[in-house]
Amino acid sequence: MKPVALTDSQRAALRELAQFPLLDAIYGRRSRRFPVGGRIPAGPLAFTSRHEVQPLNDLERALILNTVAGVTGWHCGISHHPGYAPAWPNYNGSATGRTFGSAAGFHTSEFFFTDDSGTYFLPTRDALPDKTYTEGDGATEAHLNRLLSRVVKLSDERIHIPREEPYLEGHNTWIANYPGSLLVIPVADIAQQTLANLAFFTQNGFAIYDDVNNRPIPGIEKYRDKLRFDDPLPLSFVEQYSLTEASAELMAAVHNGHLLLGAMGLGGWAFDGIDRLAMLGASGRPDVPGLGFRYDTDPRWALPNPTGLPGVFEGFCRPHHPSMADAVEALTERKFGVGGPYHPDTPGPFADNPGVRAAAAPYDLRFRELLTLQATYIDETFGKFPGTVPAIWIMNYLQAQHIDLDFYDTVQTETSYLSTHRHHQDLWHPTD
Repeated sequence: MKPVALTDSQRAALRELAQFPLLDAIYGRRSRRFPVGGRIPAGPLAFTSRHEVQPLNDLERALILNTVAGVTGWHCGISHHPGYAPAWPNYNGSATGRTFGSAAGFHTSEFFFTDDSGTYFLPTRDALPDKTYTEGDGATEAHLNRLLSRVVKLSDERIHIPREEPYLEGHNTWIANYPGSLLVIPVADIAQQTLANLAFFTQNGFAIYDDVNNRPIPGIEKYRDKLRFDDPLPLSFVEQYSLTEASAELMAAVHNGHLLLGAMGLGGWAFDGIDRLAMLGASGRPDVPGLGFRYDTDPRWALPNPTGLPGVFEGFCRPHHPSMADAVEALTERKFGVGGPYHPDTPGPFADNPGVRAAAAPYDLRFRELLTLQATYIDETFGKFPGTVPAIWIMNYLQAQHIDLDFYDTVQTETSYLSTHRHHQDLWHPTD
């Protein structure tokens, strides 16, 4: 994606954006769905815009992407666990800090987006930062362009989602993925999240029990020196826990973006009303390919199971890894290999950075065998990994667009937008 080259007026807009109060962004946050060029065809809020559709410009798009998925510096890690001491706890999946939090620093999510110019992938979860954000930096041209340099174009077309149920929830058929809008699509690898949680619980001595089939995992009894069997964790709990953690990560990212919209004077909202299977590529219709993820079906499953986009975003499960043993090795490499949070050569925020990173407890061979035993059992028993929740997951989206102030001035008695919306065109598009 081409870099942004800022004009003097755009730099002035960035300076004003940096001064916008956080509390105004929070308390002024609203879903503002009606865009320029929009139309509500019927009902008490029926309205047709007198204006043309106005796509976001390059700077507006870059700011939103950077706020939703940006790299901000180094992850600070888990400081201490008495059960690991004197070793450093090894929970994290990435050394990178992003604009949103991630449970135990797993960072299993990545981002796609689509607009009138095409469809794109924006990978940042393992992007090693070359600069840490410091107070007062704001959004700089260099920082935005570092992010844009990571964008991979997947298609020249906006993703096609039919304007009908079940592809869109009924209340979104008139507006979701609308021309002129930017649609940000966070996607989580629940297979990796679950594998990381299995490692987490295993290291902390919890045995996993298959509560769906009411039986222990065969062979797990050989690891009594590592596990407590008096209070095992239900498999369904571990997988629901993983899905919930990842969903919170996805929502935190788009919530940041939603706050930015008000500060910039843009409209839009965070929502989940696009069918996630249609978006990922499992709609069952060749003319609705979505993102084109690979997926499988099985009579044992209520829904198709997307597993990844080959060569772009691949889940830690079959067929993107030949076996769960290979997925365990891939997780180990992500954590302890070059660039990982526990490799001594990975830079970071610590005074003795190599010493801190090298102090993490490693995944030894016996631990990897135990982790593989559990993951393979799940995969073989349910025909997929994880067994009871999707391997790949979308929870919500962020849509950004220019709003039509005429609509809000006409249908509402209270001011339903901020001063930033009133002055947006003058500040961000002075020469349009």
